[in-house]
Amino acid sequence: MTKNTPSSSALARLSAIIAVTAFSFGLAACDKAQESPTVGQKLDSAVQKADQASEDAKAKADQALKATENKLEQGASKVESAANQAGDAMKDAAHSAGALAEDASITAKVSAELAKDSELSAIKIDVDTKGGAVRLSGPAPSQAAKDRASTLAQSVEGVKSVDNELVVGKS
Repeated sequence: MTKNTPSSSALARLSAIIAVTAFSFGLAACDKAQESPTVGQKLDSAVQKADQASEDAKAKADQALKATENKLEQGASKVESAANQAGDAMKDAAHSAGALAEDASITAKVSAELAKDSELSAIKIDVDTKGGAVRLSGPAPSQAAKDRASTLAQSVEGVKSVDNELVVGKS
């Protein structure tokens, strides 16, 4: 009986078949990598995209919040500035009204003092006051009466100066 032993050519042939088969399996494995992703891979990709979209939305919301805060701060600053200006205007108006009232009071007091003088009460003397400065205009019966008018006006509290423009001799 003869023994069936593979010859070296059969072994070479068998080795070639195994090599080709291994090579085919290797190529087949490469092709699988190019196949469409699995459901798990698709889910992972969707989760990744959702996370990225969430981060982007958060960043945009933070930017919008900061922009809104800046606008509110600017608006508050403008309101504060307007309130300060209004307050300053009110103070100025109150000061002006107070100054006008004080000037009117001085004018009335000077006119009352002039009316007490027998020579000056008989004539029309205009008394104007601005900032405590009194201006007398009109006729004076004599130089002595004109000088007395200045003295009387200067004696009134709050009078800072007297401009005596009385004209002597005209009535």
